[in-house]
Amino acid sequence: MTLALPTRRQEEWRYSDLDALAAIWPVPAPTRIDVAAGDIAHHHLLQDAGEGAAAVHDYVIDIADGGRCDFHVLNIGGKFGRVTLTVTLGKGAHFELNGAIIGGGDQVLEIISSVTHAQPDATSGQTIRSILGGHATGSYLGSINVARDAQRTDAFQSVKAMLLDRTTTANAKPELEIYADDVKCAHGATVGELDKAALFYMASRGMDPATAKTLLLQAFVAGVFGAVPDEALRERFEGAALARLEALV
Repeated sequence: MTLALPTRRQEEWRYSDLDALAAIWPVPAPTRIDVAAGDIAHHHLLQDAGEGAAAVHDYVIDIADGGRCDFHVLNIGGKFGRVTLTVTLGKGAHFELNGAIIGGGDQVLEIISSVTHAQPDATSGQTIRSILGGHATGSYLGSINVARDAQRTDAFQSVKAMLLDRTTTANAKPELEIYADDVKCAHGATVGELDKAALFYMASRGMDPATAKTLLLQAFVAGVFGAVPDEALRERFEGAALARLEALV
């Protein structure tokens, strides 16, 4: 039986490029990551599909009691690039997501997450930064789901988008669904433009506009990949992000 193509009536696909998706549908089964009790795991994804291509990367992550998983995502490639993470946390477990979306032209780039705190004393953090130019669309749809028995949950989402042109679109939908009563959960989302006063100041010091914009945008995403433990990998991510920014400005 062929799996039906998603529709925009499904919330998690509302902003997607379904025409591009149809060219690669059905997509492969999700990649499964199991973190054993007390273990620490580091995973990363540099989504840099070729121009005009579509790419969908799905992950299902289970973190056992006391385990930790850090996941870094840079979503920059293809006409349509989508990354989804479905995470379940055991007692005292931790999940950390640091992601950046950098798109231009008519790209549609997405990070979709669902983090379930199934047991007590678990923590999670999600930090997403988007930079969009041209007619690009960048979307983050993320949910934190706290089960009834998951007391003392501590979780946050921080979502910020920078628009380089008025023709871009940023969609941010952080959500909390909480059934426990002893929790600390927070989320926030902002969308803005480059600081004109900062650009004017840098120009007054002799800096050309492209360099000034690139430096401000680098500062905007600074820290997203700072915790990547492997230096060579961290430099690869930062280099790819910088190259994409330079192409946008």
